[in-house]
Amino acid sequence: MNQVPCTHCNLEFPKNVMIIEQDNDKELFFCCKGCEGVYHLLNDQGLNSFYDKLGENKLQPASINSDDLEKFDLEGFEKKYITTTDDGLSQVNLIIEGIHCSACVWLNEKVLHQTDGVIETSINYTNNKAKVIWDKDEIKLSGIIEIIRSIGYNAYPYDPRLQEDRAIKTRKNYYSRILVAVFGAMNIMWLAVAHYAGYFGGMEQSFKNIISVAQFVLATPVLFYSGWIFFRGAYYGYKNNIVNMDTLVASGAMSAYIYSIYAMITQRGEVYFDSVVMIITFVLVGKYLEVLSKKSAVDTLDTLMGSTPTEVTIVKDGIKSIVSTENIIIDDIIELKSGEKVVIDGEVIWGEGSFDESSLSGESEPIYKKSSDTILSGSICLDSIIHYKATKDASNSMLNSIVNLLEESITKKPKIEQLANSISGYFSTTILVIAILTFAGWYFGFGSFEEALIVAISVIVIACPCALGLATPMATLVGIGISAKRGILFKEASFLETMAKSDILAIDKTGTLTEGKPSVVGVEIFEGFDHSLLYALVDTSNHPISKGIKEYIISNYDDISTMELENIKSIEAKGLSASYQDKNILAGNAQLLQSSGIEVDSNSDNSLLFLAIDNKLVASFELKDTLRDGAKEAIRDIKALGIRVVMLTGDHKQSADSIAKEVGIDEVYSKMLPQDKSNKIDQFHTEGHIVVMAGDGINDAIALSRADIAIAMGGGADIAIEVSDIVLLDEKPKSIYESYILSRRTYQAVKENLAFSLLYNMVAVPLAVMGFVNPLIAALSMSLSSLVVVGNSIRIKQIKFKG
Repeated sequence: MNQVPCTHCNLEFPKNVMIIEQDNDKELFFCCKGCEGVYHLLNDQGLNSFYDKLGENKLQPASINSDDLEKFDLEGFEKKYITTTDDGLSQVNLIIEGIHCSACVWLNEKVLHQTDGVIETSINYTNNKAKVIWDKDEIKLSGIIEIIRSIGYNAYPYDPRLQEDRAIKTRKNYYSRILVAVFGAMNIMWLAVAHYAGYFGGMEQSFKNIISVAQFVLATPVLFYSGWIFFRGAYYGYKNNIVNMDTLVASGAMSAYIYSIYAMITQRGEVYFDSVVMIITFVLVGKYLEVLSKKSAVDTLDTLMGSTPTEVTIVKDGIKSIVSTENIIIDDIIELKSGEKVVIDGEVIWGEGSFDESSLSGESEPIYKKSSDTILSGSICLDSIIHYKATKDASNSMLNSIVNLLEESITKKPKIEQLANSISGYFSTTILVIAILTFAGWYFGFGSFEEALIVAISVIVIACPCALGLATPMATLVGIGISAKRGILFKEASFLETMAKSDILAIDKTGTLTEGKPSVVGVEIFEGFDHSLLYALVDTSNHPISKGIKEYIISNYDDISTMELENIKSIEAKGLSASYQDKNILAGNAQLLQSSGIEVDSNSDNSLLFLAIDNKLVASFELKDTLRDGAKEAIRDIKALGIRVVMLTGDHKQSADSIAKEVGIDEVYSKMLPQDKSNKIDQFHTEGHIVVMAGDGINDAIALSRADIAIAMGGGADIAIEVSDIVLLDEKPKSIYESYILSRRTYQAVKENLAFSLLYNMVAVPLAVMGFVNPLIAALSMSLSSLVVVGNSIRIKQIKFKG
């Protein structure tokens, strides 16, 4: 029967069982769907030169586990791991297996960016987590996974609960390879030390041959078993036309190995099996320590989600049942027992007890909750049984929102990291070229092939793109982890860099410097006042002044009638207006009433609210807000950093000046409408400043969106939190100061790491080119350079905070 070779793997099969395609005038034969898929993928990616290199060699047929891929498109998988963006696109967080240098990140991002339907791909080198956004109408997630696998990597959904098991598996894999490498290194170095010390000087050649064979036996398993991860990485780099760190290590070690075999067989020159072993051992141990360090750095996020219950007890028609958190809907009644963690946000409807919210706000004191109080996911019930009504589903609850913010933050790369990655992308190729030129220079200059090869190997091995690739992501990950523990959520890692460079802090008064809960300290009642009418009006607003008036009326009046108001309007930064039956109601500040021709006395250091009915003043209320704990000290410390602090507030001048004087702010802008605050931010920009804005209300949203960095208090308006770049869960002014300290310390570590990485390579490579470094020292130096960067990043954890 007529046999034809498969166009991909070159294995021959009968023609009648082959998959036949027509490509222009060329007939293509495939033995299976796997080979057909890989062939088209390589051609689509412009990698069809692979078949020229393959020649007549045969491959194993490509295998596709369709059962495994299908699970990525199942409804249950989608519900658990895939979210939908505001644009209607699909988003998933994946862990990419097999990444161990920045070039691996570059390769995966490049291939996915070239894939139709994939909108965005961002991979974090420190934890191998990829955020992928795609259009499911153009490509399925299974297709994306298949592409990742086709270039030599694997991908699975990010699940913190499984991360520790996978981390243990990875460590065991490294550990077994390191054991073989260390065993070989210890034994081969006994022989190498004796050789370098001159003890083999008078030895007969036959004994030297035996020692060379012994070194060969020890070096071979170290190179091909312990060093397998470098050969695998180099192969896939070659397959996709890139030069990575693995290429440098594998080519350096392999060159020394092949030359040593030649020297051993021909008995010409020295063998360098000891260099082969030490190159693999040093670099492998370095990578293993790097894996351990990176795992330590990401434990904050994994711990946060890993300990979260996946099931809750719901009560329906008096019957209790255990339900998965993903199946909880709004208004479900959930039972919470002592010691259990809250998974779904809700409102207490039965029972009372104390809750630990330290993981959310940093507040160490238990907080008492009773009926109608809000409880947040992430808090822990300490001492009783509570029934509460779910007000959000699992995906929109506080804990999940925090985790999403953290996940988002570590996938967004700062500008300085993008620059470092672009440099490291070309770094390895440059080093390989330098090594080839070095070999040529030494060989033609001094005539010694052996010496030229060893110097070239030293150049290849000593260069370290990993230190450069790790410089930024390692430091930013540690910084984000520390800030999360202190209730400071950076939405993107890049905001650390921007905040570190900022020189102006524009800060709102109400709800930021003050508690945002003003209470009534003075009242004047005139003829025609109706407390029920005022209550109905302020009940339509969430402004702190309105809430303060509402609390006052509830506390001082028992007979509050329900009134249906009409034509209710919120007048920007001034107050409220409405009508009831034939009455026109106006409540707000002095500016609002004066604009309507009503004279009022606005001479007070506190906030004032006036009530007029049919253009007649019927009441005035004086309210005082409480300064937030530590506000004065926070402003003092921020100013000590060289930051210019300005207050932007809609309050009247006396109230603003009073608070500003109390906390130590010299530059105050009062009676500002939302657009006035925004214009002031723009003015600062035109003067060349980098501006941080801190606020919490709806009236701050425009200014927050205009600032370089927007900081929102965690209990503020949803829109303020939405447009913010940093969220302060504990709502304390000192957290703004801590944000500055953390961002500056992290950015300093990034600059130190980059400076060290560049300096190391600028010094080490020329020394190797000049022949001052042998391969053993080169391998040790390469590993230590990466560990120095990791160690310097971990030092951020030693940061000291005041108080």
